[in-house]
This record gives sequence, structure tokens and C-alpha cells, in this order.
Amino acid sequence: MIAPDRNTAICHLQELVRDSRRAVAFTGAGISTESGIPDFRSPGGLWTKNRPIEFSDFLASKEMRDEAWRRKFAMEDSFRAAKPGRGHLALAKLLHDGKLSAVITQNIDNLHQVSGVPADKVIELHGNGSYATCLDCGTRYELDWVKEQFDRAGGAAPDCTGCGGPVKSATISFGQAMPEAPMRQAEIETLAADLFIAIGSSLVVWPAAGFPVRAKRNGARLAILNREATDLDEIADLVIRDDIGDVLEVFLDE
Repeated sequence: MIAPDRNTAICHLQELVRDSRRAVAFTGAGISTESGIPDFRSPGGLWTKNRPIEFSDFLASKEMRDEAWRRKFAMEDSFRAAKPGRGHLALAKLLHDGKLSAVITQNIDNLHQVSGVPADKVIELHGNGSYATCLDCGTRYELDWVKEQFDRAGGAAPDCTGCGGPVKSATISFGQAMPEAPMRQAEIETLAADLFIAIGSSLVVWPAAGFPVRAKRNGARLAILNREATDLDEIADLVIRDDIGDVLEVFLDE
């Protein structure tokens, strides 16, 4: 059902949350646009300006590793300046109130954690862009260290100081295997949910987009909150095409 207006949408969503015993939120880039972080697919989005660097290219080419870090640092000021929006804060409150069991996210911006959601309740399907790791030995590196080495080397990507492996932002790139542990955790949460709320996602990136489908087929109610239509709207119990912050901020006052 597509909500005819904002008030009807909010009332229906409140009812679904109130009647739920175990709800799960699933978030995409749309929840972070209020925080000043651009999304990927819309006009002016990140992927309209730069073709994503494939994981195989990152591994095979020193030039591609240099370019990946150049792009990362070009955007880093925006990411670091970003603060949680009303949507993030509302989900944090719902979780602390016992209405949500977890937040499954496609986002890499760390804003759910900053908003107050415990790290073990944030399931990051596409990794986290607030730090880096060595792809060979798994050593963690902070971005400030990577930037210092990058600048010192005149724009060359650093290698691991321990094993010499490539150092990459701790995100999942195109062509890179999905992280097994978060995928398993997301599946467990999805199948245990009686309400699945998809927020700010185009629901076209698989396998992540399969989770709302799994939830619905397992008997959960499905609510979709996104400005644009999605391919899963037809199976949803509630579809809200409105501003995420304007809709979710009602939960901040409960």
C-alpha cells in the first residue's frame, strides 16, 4: 500500500512498529543525504562523476590504488563533517527503546554508530569507510596515518608496514566478496523479524536487496521508506515516498 499522504504514512508506520515484537531496520544511502553525504545513483551522485574502481583493478594496478585513495581523500572532509540526521537518531532511539533488534546497513559512513547504535547492533554489509585494513594480513590502519603516508609519497598509496600487502579502505568494492560474518548475522536478524523497515535504499544492489524479500517471504511485515519507487514496492505492506527525516522524527518524541 502506498501511503496517500505524510500523516497517514506516519500513523501506519507507528502502528506497525507498535504491533511489532522484533523489528529490523535496513538502511541505504538515502538516510545519510540529510547529513550532507551524497548518494550514489541519483543525478549528481558519486557514481555519475566517477566510475567505481573494481576490486580486481585495485589489486592489479598500483595506479588504481593511488586513484582510489585520491578519491577517498577528496571526499573525506565531507564524511568527517557529517553528523547523524533525524533518521539515524530515530533508529537509535527505537533500538534503545527495544523496538528494533538491529540495523542492517549498506552504508559505509559510520553514522549509525555515531548516532548511538551500539556497534554490535550495526550490521555493515558493505564495510566501513572510517578506517582501512591490509588486504593480506588484516592489520587495521587509521585514515590519518594513510593520509600522512599518501601525502609524503606524493600521492602514492601506502602498503602494509608489516607484510607489505595493499592497504584499502575497509569497504566492499565492486567485485569484492561480501563479508561472510555480517551476511550471516543479517540473515539471522532478517528471519527473526516480524517487521522489516527498508529506509533510503533503491533496493537494487544484490545480494543485500534480497533481505527484505526474505523477510516478507518469512511472514514479516515490510515497510519501505524511500523518495523514489523501488522494485519491491509491490510486495510491501506500506510504501512511503517522502523525506526520511520528516517521517522518522516522530519517533524522537515518543
